[in-house]
Parts: sequence; C-alpha cells; structure tokens
Amino acid sequence: MARWEGRVRFPRLDPGVDQHEEYCEIAVDGRWAPLRMHDYGKIFAEPGLYEYLFYDRLQCRSPSRVVGLLDDVRRDLGLSGEVRVLDLGAGNGIVAERLRSRGITDVWGVDLLEQAKAAAERDRPGMYRGYVAGDICSLTERERQMLIDARLNTMTCVAALGFGDIPHQAFIAAVNLIEDGGLVAFNIKEAFLDTKYRFGFSHLIRTVFEQKLFRLEASHRYVHRRSSQGVPLYYTAMVATKLRHIPVDLID
Repeated sequence: MARWEGRVRFPRLDPGVDQHEEYCEIAVDGRWAPLRMHDYGKIFAEPGLYEYLFYDRLQCRSPSRVVGLLDDVRRDLGLSGEVRVLDLGAGNGIVAERLRSRGITDVWGVDLLEQAKAAAERDRPGMYRGYVAGDICSLTERERQMLIDARLNTMTCVAALGFGDIPHQAFIAAVNLIEDGGLVAFNIKEAFLDTKYRFGFSHLIRTVFEQKLFRLEASHRYVHRRSSQGVPLYYTAMVATKLRHIPVDLID
C-alpha cells in the first residue's frame, strides 16, 4: 500500500453528492486524474489501490463485521458442520481472507468483473476453491454445475448491494444456489432499509422476510466506512436462514 501514499487525495465535494458518485484523485505520470470510487474495474486493476483507498484511508470495516456476525450466529445456533460458502461480489478476496481466518476454507467466489478475479488471483492466491467472473444469471453450464457440485450452504455478500453493483436478480440467483436451511450474511446501507425505497434490493429484502423465505437470525448497525469527506456511513449487517428458494419473479 505504500506505493499509494501521497498519490491519492479527496477533493472537497458538495455535501449533497451521493455515496456512489464520490470520486478521488490519483497521481498518474505527475498529474492528478479523477477516479470514481465505484469504478471498481479501474481500482482493482491497480495493485494495492483498493485496500489503500477503502481500508487505509476510509477505514472500511464491513468484511470483519459481516463475517464476525456470521460466526456469532453459527455459534449461537450450535452449527458445527462443514461450511461451504458462495462469496457474491467477491472482489479481490478480502472476505474470503476473513473467512479463512475463522477456519472456513471452502469458499467459492463470484464477481461480475474480470478485473476482480484477476485481482484476487494476484493479491490473495489460493483463497477460493473456484472463482467465476461474469453474470451469475447467465452462467455457462460448466460454471453452474461447478457451483451445484460444491453443495453450498452459506452465502456472503459484503458491501455490494443497493447501488446497482449487484442487481436484485443476481442476488436471487445466488441465494437459490444455497441449500435450504443455509445462512445468508450480507450488509446494506442503513438508509436503504427505509420503507420509502420500493424498488430493487431494498424492496426485495423486505419481501423475503415478509413472505418467510428468510428468517432473520441477527442484525447489527455499524459504521461501514467514512465518506471521502470524513462522514460516517452507517450500514446494517444481517444474517438470515434461507428457508426456501426465492421465486425469480418475486418482485418486478
């Protein structure tokens, strides 16, 4: 990460700028260039930039918080069997690293971006049993069979929901690869749980609980990270038991 010291800065932004519109500036060939902070393809392509930007500078805590809550729920429920995890929105493997630190080694990654898979192989080789780069709603037959054969019973999805990075259809497709009775651990921006949001994932998450497709086991409000202007961004981590498959047409 030292290579980015002094090469990243946060310009003063209007207070009304939304989280997904934030940008920083990075020094490239002696000049400052803007980089949108949700442009993950470009960020993952630069070794060490993702960790320096989000973890060193903006103090992201979500992988540890979500994996920690998952571990707490497993202990509270007395679950001791083999854990086989689908990590949706896997990025460069930080969540898999946290899972492995707690003794969970059977982890499979899925991310829309080829750059994410390349970054995981570069930064954290060997963290995943397998890693699929592409749309989980359009898997090849080989990819789909690989994930079915993995007999997945747990899913993680960290810092990837609510801004269109993972559409709700992709979340449904991933959940439906998990065995009934398995655990789903994820987080979402606190504001998106407000009932005024009646679309996409915000609507989906309320619906799966209302229709008893999920049973909430635990939730925790915490600071996900700081904004580029130093403001705390509150998220809610949740762990739920998947009771049955989610119909693909559950919401429009």
